[in-house]
Amino acid sequence: MNSTATEGMREITYREAAREALHEALTNDDRVFLMGEDVGRYGGSYAVSLGFLDEFGPDRIRDTPLSESAFVGAGIGAAIGGMRPIVEVMTVNFSLLAADQIINTAATYLHMSGGQFNVPLVIRMATGGGLQLAAQHSHSLENLYAHVPGLKVVVPGTVEDVRGMLLTALADPDPVLIFEHILLYNRKGVLPVQAGAVDIDQARVRREGTQVSLITYGGSLWKCLDAAEVLEQQGIDAEVLDLRTLRPLDDASIMATVTKTRRVVIVDEGWRSGGISAEITARIHEQAFYELDVPVQRVCTAEVPIPYAKQLEEAALPQVSDIVAAAQRVVNGHG
Repeated sequence: MNSTATEGMREITYREAAREALHEALTNDDRVFLMGEDVGRYGGSYAVSLGFLDEFGPDRIRDTPLSESAFVGAGIGAAIGGMRPIVEVMTVNFSLLAADQIINTAATYLHMSGGQFNVPLVIRMATGGGLQLAAQHSHSLENLYAHVPGLKVVVPGTVEDVRGMLLTALADPDPVLIFEHILLYNRKGVLPVQAGAVDIDQARVRREGTQVSLITYGGSLWKCLDAAEVLEQQGIDAEVLDLRTLRPLDDASIMATVTKTRRVVIVDEGWRSGGISAEITARIHEQAFYELDVPVQRVCTAEVPIPYAKQLEEAALPQVSDIVAAAQRVVNGHG
């Protein structure tokens, strides 16, 4: 037995952690079922539900037609009726076909019913670029849903969070959207043997630092951690704050890191215009303006549809070198 196992920890991929969470949820609560395109016989677009159809049967693992509006709507109805559906949307781009159901129904139903009916619905979807899947499969649209009252938007960037956030989301009386970055599924991490539910309310400092704060989430977390290592070699001590949840934002943790380092770089794979980075920048200016030594810097995806060609895709998406350059600018007083 290796030392990691003896210490109560184990190495696991993001995909395996997501699968474990789904399996635990299905095993422990008969009200839970999974539905979506290719979640059954195919095992899920990213193999998260592989083998579940044989184990749990077609009543619990439901392959759906290619109609996001229809099966998300069915999930809403099931949630109102007392079930605990997990709806998988193949990619965030396709969720736009169900935007009416998510924004006009799931998010508003508690309000429109005068507080009589909650919608305990969980929607999982892949997000982000980096796998050459082109413009209709590679965007980061989390901020669109983070704009909407009535929804919770979570973005697990670690194996612990993808393992535990689903369980917490299923216990929530209101709709929760979980965005899983496509580049993370094969990424390995260390997870406690007895891992369970985690909170979805607070951001976490993933790396302590004193000179500049890198604020990010999801797939960009690991680019920021890599950038922090590069910056350390240059004598710059960077702190990395993982937002974890985009709605509601953890303002207290954001302002705490701003106050600590007085310099901020926000890294967001969404577009710069009207994105979550703009919202965070505005909140920092409203709540901690006089704590800043230089203006906030943002590193975002280029304002283009994500290209298919590998070199163009890499040029469009935030990279470690971009983050390092932005951090150097703010530390040197050139924000």
